[in-house]
Amino acid sequence: MQSLEYLFGLEFHGHKFGLENIIAITDALGRPQTAYPTVSVAGTNGKGSVCAMAARALTAAGHRTGLYTSPHLVSLNERFVVDGKAVTDAEMAAALLDVREAIDRLLGQGGLRAQPTFFEVATSMALVIFRQRRVDIAVLEVGMGGRLDATTVATPVVGAITSIDLDHQAHLGGTIRAIAAEKAGIAKPGMVLVCGERRPEAVEVITDACRRQSTSLVNAWDGVDLTAASTAGLTTMRLRTPTRSYDACTLALRGAHQVGNALVSVRLLEALDGAGIAVPARAVVDGLTRATWPGRLELVSLDGGREMLLDAAHNPAGAACLAAYLDDVYPHGLPLVFGALQDKDIEGMLRALIPHATHIVVTSPPSPRAASPSAITTIIATLRPDLPVHIEPDPSSAISCAFQYGPAICVAGSIYLLGAILPLIPPSRRTD
Repeated sequence: MQSLEYLFGLEFHGHKFGLENIIAITDALGRPQTAYPTVSVAGTNGKGSVCAMAARALTAAGHRTGLYTSPHLVSLNERFVVDGKAVTDAEMAAALLDVREAIDRLLGQGGLRAQPTFFEVATSMALVIFRQRRVDIAVLEVGMGGRLDATTVATPVVGAITSIDLDHQAHLGGTIRAIAAEKAGIAKPGMVLVCGERRPEAVEVITDACRRQSTSLVNAWDGVDLTAASTAGLTTMRLRTPTRSYDACTLALRGAHQVGNALVSVRLLEALDGAGIAVPARAVVDGLTRATWPGRLELVSLDGGREMLLDAAHNPAGAACLAAYLDDVYPHGLPLVFGALQDKDIEGMLRALIPHATHIVVTSPPSPRAASPSAITTIIATLRPDLPVHIEPDPSSAISCAFQYGPAICVAGSIYLLGAILPLIPPSRRTD
């Protein structure tokens, strides 16, 4: 779409932290974020899953629900969803036109010092689209960090922090405490913040931030009775919180780690219900059992009984969750297709995944930031010299190569890699 060339051209501006641009742009647009209540979800991992479950539940409760997530896997439309359906190209183009006209006015008047970033413009588009669609509530996934993230231009009724781990250290800091401080930046006066992280050093930072901001903190694990059991990668949980009891239900999203994400979603939805946005228990269960989140432990069935497991694990914590799933469902291992970006902790990811791989096919995600396959194979050789390794720079060829070594394969290491693979799969074959 030609009108989107401007937006994608902004990707070369990289990351820029600060709220001046997003405040100026949204002010020029008439503050669309004030037209509806919002929910904000931050965290190192799990925030997309929590957003997906929460948005599904809110729709099931009868609320017209906007969902803004990032990044997209294949199409930009994936970032802007209303009641489970991505918006049309025409809606995106109209929103971008409004945003760009506001930016041009600001630049001409000196209201912006420089062109905004891709994420600032995309976030502005989401807020405009949700106003245009007259949503009752919008769920916003925080992009990076929280304190200076563009999504924090909105003042949420309820927010959540799913987890804290090492990722994006160059931008967020090199310790758990530093990263927790950035994530806790979503706390604002009068809101409720649900915290799923349990490590004391992170909880202490988040608690202090909530105290300073007069934010009501709910520790997701406090006062709950939770049991869970996994079979073939699907997890059934039974939950009693301080306010409600939920019968056994099987989570739609795969992996035992989704129990924590489901708990955060439940406590977030209960907080919304307490704030006057009705979310009955049946709608909460609908969110847990029917949510979809593509490319995250997504199982694809192909011809000839073949299976392909797709997971966007792109940091060590995400890789550890994937490794636990592989240990449960594929205890004898399987071929792994792996590609990553050079600014990621590749060795940390491989340490988690290598024990579960019978072969590794190293490929290159379609990104200028992609790590070279030869550099990745060097790391593999130091970690497990006996593991058969193949290099296939083209992702499609890498898939074909991996299937030579088994009927089930796993693809992981980068969201960009999944973005290259998913268009090759007929929609009817995507089972999740």
